[in-house]
Amino acid sequence: MALPILTIGNKNYSSWSMRPWLALKWAGIAFEERIIPLGPRGMGLNPDIVAVSPSGTVPVLELPDGEKIWDTLSICEWAYEQAPDAGLWPKDAVARALARSATCEMHSGFAAVRQTFPMNLKRVKAGHEWSETAQAQVQRIDDLLCGLKSRFGSTDSPFIMGHRTIVDAFYAPVATRFRTYQVPVSAALQAWCEAIFQDPDFAAWDQAAQLETWTIAETDVA
Repeated sequence: MALPILTIGNKNYSSWSMRPWLALKWAGIAFEERIIPLGPRGMGLNPDIVAVSPSGTVPVLELPDGEKIWDTLSICEWAYEQAPDAGLWPKDAVARALARSATCEMHSGFAAVRQTFPMNLKRVKAGHEWSETAQAQVQRIDDLLCGLKSRFGSTDSPFIMGHRTIVDAFYAPVATRFRTYQVPVSAALQAWCEAIFQDPDFAAWDQAAQLETWTIAETDVA
């Protein structure tokens, strides 16, 4: 039986690719993986990506019947619908609504964090400077995730909603940004970051990223 194909960017750099990759793994959905190296060309300008993605961006999930899902959150929602018992969203309606709110906030917001701390798993940079806006967004992420964990988390699990959900998948790249640029966060948020780093599926992604040889110069030297 044919498997869905997830086309992603470099594992070292592509935060949007990491999110649905983790969600599919956590849902137990088998899929094929295709990597197209990213570069500085900009959205819709890489012909290899344009050939497989309606939006000209990655990730994109091609289903066995040829249908394509080209948005990160939509791919995660598809994974949830295929495997609802995997718990990618909480069962409780209020918890689920707030988890979706936190996920959508990352999906559409935190521009200063994205611009100031580009994802680069292979790099550790001391002395990185950031603006008050970026710091305010870091604090918002800290307050948001720790607040959700305090309300909906479990003493038996280090994850935000008490088990691995799309919230964790969406904020996992942010944990790597904090690690790369040595951004100070609360002890509670740091504990969650460490849990992400120790997750077997994240660790597999991270290990593969370390072996990549592709580079994006502006991210490696900025």
